[in-house]
Amino acid sequence: MQEIKQVLIATVGHSRAPVEFALAEHAPEGVVFIASQDSQLVAAELMREYGAHLRHHTFLLDDPESLTESYLVAQKALRKALEWEARSVVADVTGGTKPMVAGVVLALSGRGVTFSYVGGEQRDEVGRVVGGAERLKLLEDPTTRYGVREWAEFVQAWNIGQMDAAKSHLEALLQRDLSPSERRFYQHLKGVVEGLTAWDRFQHAAAQKLLREHLEPALAVAEAWGHGSKVRVLQALKVATQGLQKLLEQGNVPSFELVADLLANAQRRAAAGRYDDALARLYRAVELAAEADVYARHKLVLRRPETYPEAVATLKDRAVGLRGLKETLALAFDLDVRAGYTGTLAQRLYGDYAQRLQGLLDRRHQSILAHGTKPVAVEDYQALWDYLVECGLEAAPTWPKW
Repeated sequence: MQEIKQVLIATVGHSRAPVEFALAEHAPEGVVFIASQDSQLVAAELMREYGAHLRHHTFLLDDPESLTESYLVAQKALRKALEWEARSVVADVTGGTKPMVAGVVLALSGRGVTFSYVGGEQRDEVGRVVGGAERLKLLEDPTTRYGVREWAEFVQAWNIGQMDAAKSHLEALLQRDLSPSERRFYQHLKGVVEGLTAWDRFQHAAAQKLLREHLEPALAVAEAWGHGSKVRVLQALKVATQGLQKLLEQGNVPSFELVADLLANAQRRAAAGRYDDALARLYRAVELAAEADVYARHKLVLRRPETYPEAVATLKDRAVGLRGLKETLALAFDLDVRAGYTGTLAQRLYGDYAQRLQGLLDRRHQSILAHGTKPVAVEDYQALWDYLVECGLEAAPTWPKW
């Protein structure tokens, strides 16, 4: 289909003059009328006169006082314009009922559509613009000025854990003409997103630094504005950073705080549909849980032989070059047996390896992240997740969503 320069979407009432004026002023190559059963005659008259020179289509409303129907029909009108490969779309909202106009504006705002209205200073006794005194006014889409679309895309990216995309949408907002408080808020919110990005990459110290610098100022602006959703999210995130602090207090050793953080990270990957990545994190969580369990009792790090006390010195040679999960769990099991412990988490994980864990982990081994090419399904991720929960492991609290 040949591209056309401009398509006009026009709401049609009982008066022909404003629609005809809009057609003359815009000079489109295509027009889509939105009319009622009563006003379709006006659209038909205009098409008899001008239809030979432009592409045209008419959508009829059963109830011109229905906001919902007007909204849905306006979406159809835009799709029709895009089918015609229009370079630009203008919506003239002069004619029609108030619900028709409201529905069209709601449907087309933030969609790259220019709005117009035929007005004029001279009006007759019933308030209609006098013929010959018409003036076409182009109307700014407020969602463009105030970044409504960028904010909606930011919220969507944040809610599925796509923080790099969320940052890009904030950067687009920062290119706009903003008030000082808006600029301050979005700058600090960008810093918050950078902090969460670092956190998501296990760069916990960098995450804490960024969140300390930016979270409180962003929250202060949101509170000053009285924006409930922004305050709710940022306050909840402030609470979540307490877990980050506890994690950092553990230092560079295996801990159940780190296990919880890893499980929460896996949840975010799964929520975004990245089950290969999510399952890989659960695989590491099994290993880390055994390491944290051993450290909690023995104060040694499985993979660091220099941390082994003399009482288990004969086992430390096995700590050098630990390769697979099975070897790691076996060493953890033997450490507990040597020390006289029974029924520990590390021992349970080793005991379950042949009968349960190996089967659950096979899908990870067959995925692109290990030795194969098979995609990981949500069921594969969920099965290992359920096992870890059965073992008493819990994820850190999820990050708040908008």
